[in-house]
Amino acid sequence: MAGLIWTWLVTAVSFLIIARLPIGVQIDGFGKALISAAVFGILNAILLPILTFFTFPFIIVTLGLFFFILNAIIFALAAYLVPGFSLRWGIWSALIGSIALAIINSILLRLVAPIA
Repeated sequence: MAGLIWTWLVTAVSFLIIARLPIGVQIDGFGKALISAAVFGILNAILLPILTFFTFPFIIVTLGLFFFILNAIIFALAAYLVPGFSLRWGIWSALIGSIALAIINSILLRLVAPIA
């Protein structure tokens, strides 16, 4: 349970870092980042397996690169659902934001892993 809370907090901090980058992702504050991280995690847990099942041929043909598009869709859907979390340039901000989230989140989780 503690690992889940650590991951949630690290993801929220990752969202705040992404909001500071000039990629078109805007988050109003830490509270909205916490909500955004929770919504993104829930959508990732529920929708990603379903979308993966239905787009499996595209994933195979693109050698897995279609996962970037799936993550961008989930990122954009989270931005749509959470007030205070917006994308300035639409799907392009979602694509760059989801890639940045994966990179920053993995770096921060690697740094926090000895603590958790």
